[in-house]
Amino acid sequence: MLRNYLLTAWKVFMRRKLFTAINLACIVLTLVVLMVVSALLETAFWPKGVEGRSERMLQVYSMYSESADGSATRTTHPGWKTIDRYFKTIPGIERVSAFTIASKVSVYQDGRVSEVDMRRVDADYWHILDFKLLAGRLPGVDDERAGRMVAVLNATTARRLFGDGAAPGRRIVVGGQAFTVIGVVADVLHMNAYADIWAPVATFPSSNYLSEETGNFSAMLLAKDAADLPRIRREVARIGQNFVSDDPATWKITRFWADSKIDLFARELLGNHHRPDSGAGELLASIAVAMLLFMLLPALNLVNLNMGRTLERSTEIGVRKAFGATGVQLAGQLVIENILLCLAGGLLGLACTQGALWLLERSRLIPYLDVDVDLAVFGWGLLLAFVFGLLSGLVPAWKMSRLDPVHALKGNA
Repeated sequence: MLRNYLLTAWKVFMRRKLFTAINLACIVLTLVVLMVVSALLETAFWPKGVEGRSERMLQVYSMYSESADGSATRTTHPGWKTIDRYFKTIPGIERVSAFTIASKVSVYQDGRVSEVDMRRVDADYWHILDFKLLAGRLPGVDDERAGRMVAVLNATTARRLFGDGAAPGRRIVVGGQAFTVIGVVADVLHMNAYADIWAPVATFPSSNYLSEETGNFSAMLLAKDAADLPRIRREVARIGQNFVSDDPATWKITRFWADSKIDLFARELLGNHHRPDSGAGELLASIAVAMLLFMLLPALNLVNLNMGRTLERSTEIGVRKAFGATGVQLAGQLVIENILLCLAGGLLGLACTQGALWLLERSRLIPYLDVDVDLAVFGWGLLLAFVFGLLSGLVPAWKMSRLDPVHALKGNA
């Protein structure tokens, strides 16, 4: 039976090649958009590579302050003093890193001025994140304690400043400060790892940062085990409850939240700095609804196209019914045809998705983007293709199975 279904489906597809091509194009375009978005979301929310330990990682990205009567509020990044005094002392954590948000600086090299993004980081930063070292070495605790003026460049910045020459050992001037390059790492995009230049925190021109409650810092907390994350979240929330501001007359209430990657994105996007719930569930639900709505239009188009194809085959349907074919068998035939067509579109869509991601990487619209279609996205692509075929085939199949044989033989649906 299945073999007959497959042979019939192949003949139907080849009989109307233009119709088949239009169907395939509709499926491929939809799946390419959905899978490209899925791959980008996976890279942002559940990264691998340099931030591959994200399943054990939490981040304190901001601090929310409020006056006693609630008339004044502020949301800022924590300062070095806050992270060093409160978060680095949390018990039972493998590592805690304090690092600055990437900011624009000017690099002077061989009479040229380049604008790059720079971070100042502590030694734990290099142990939490898994950078791919291409040349030289990474800064260590000794560099931090001694306040050595050393820097690490990413591969693109090293090529821009030094061409094909070796970067380690060379000197650059960043914002009026002279640094010695000691290492080169691979380009990365992820939020915590993205930068062009990294230098130790101790290389700040002034030591004022040591006494600042708020500033331009963020904290990464690496747990020993993923099971410890709920406890760490509670510890961070408790720190906010017991926190005493440098200006207690103005800022009576302070809140800190230890967030995962998806929680951090949701909290910043939705502005939920004042409450424990980041809104991640709401964000994911909105994304899911948007993707389903995006699928709905091509699914309806496919239903209409398949209805037209079904009506053209009314005589064939009448003959098969006259010879004893049941409505279930006829409906199954059309559903299988649609599923096969959508699965073929799914395979083409996966290949086109890889091509689209490659073009997106080459375009540099998103700096240092490195994303691939992995097995999870591949599986979701095939599942979407299957659902597509099922949805677009059910309505025509149901209508076809109800055709009266006499009317069908006359060409009337």
